[in-house]
Amino acid sequence: MDFLQQNIMWVIAAAVSGAMLINSLIRGGGKGVSVAEATLLINREDALVLDVRETSEWTAGHIPNARHIAMGQLAKRLSEIDKHKEKPVIVCCASGNRSSNACGTLERAGFARVFNLNGGIGAWTGAGLPVTTKG
Repeated sequence: MDFLQQNIMWVIAAAVSGAMLINSLIRGGGKGVSVAEATLLINREDALVLDVRETSEWTAGHIPNARHIAMGQLAKRLSEIDKHKEKPVIVCCASGNRSSNACGTLERAGFARVFNLNGGIGAWTGAGLPVTTKG
């Protein structure tokens, strides 16, 4: 008991961290990929990049050649990306939360290779990779 009292902040941090991990496993789907792994999938396997952020976020800057379908519209617009069911699909948002949910939606719809971009667009720009406001 003394250990818990003396290290209460570490105990709380461990509990919160564990809860977040379990929550992401329950809520979403898709295997997480780093920015480096994502660029390999894009360059070697012509992966589709699907940005599920809101339109205002998208127009501020997005990954070149990405497809935009806001998370709230994804379920009713799946037919627009049906031809990519067998290709790798990398889903991104601002930080990885919405894209995790979107990965689950895609997997339930039969998409075979779904990946969640770890850290979202923030990780992409943080790695010095290009964004565009076109398209």
